[in-house]
Amino acid sequence: MVICQLVEPLNKLRPLHHETQVHIPVERLTVSYSRSSGPGGQHVNKVSTKAEVRFHVQTAEWIPEDVRKKILEKNKTRITKAGELLVTSELSRSQQRNLSDCIQKISAIIAEASEKPHEPTAEDIALRAARLEKRNKERLRKKKIHSATKQNRRVDFD
Repeated sequence: MVICQLVEPLNKLRPLHHETQVHIPVERLTVSYSRSSGPGGQHVNKVSTKAEVRFHVQTAEWIPEDVRKKILEKNKTRITKAGELLVTSELSRSQQRNLSDCIQKISAIIAEASEKPHEPTAEDIALRAARLEKRNKERLRKKKIHSATKQNRRVDFD
């Protein structure tokens, strides 16, 4: 079993608030290597360093059910037709570093899906209520103006 410490999250725009440990059983992962793309000359053309790690999300009992559902929802582009989560890495010229990067990405995906939404504080609830009230008052004010405009256009024949 591999224990990865999540230091850099997958989604850098919305970082995780804490360091998370995710246990990933390597024997449940399907690992394959292929040739990396891009420049590099003879070395790139000869050595298979690109790591490709996949596992079937629905049958991964080492991940809780609710987390599996979130993984399927949030990573639709990474899920194959067979229902496998596919993660690749070709950052390094080393197979081992690329495999480690793939496992790190998987742990980041699991950690992000495991995150529970924060409960709104009393201050958040009060702000939301104040905004709603302000929006409603503005809507009613515009409605009265529109109604007055319509009333002024009417012609009385009495």
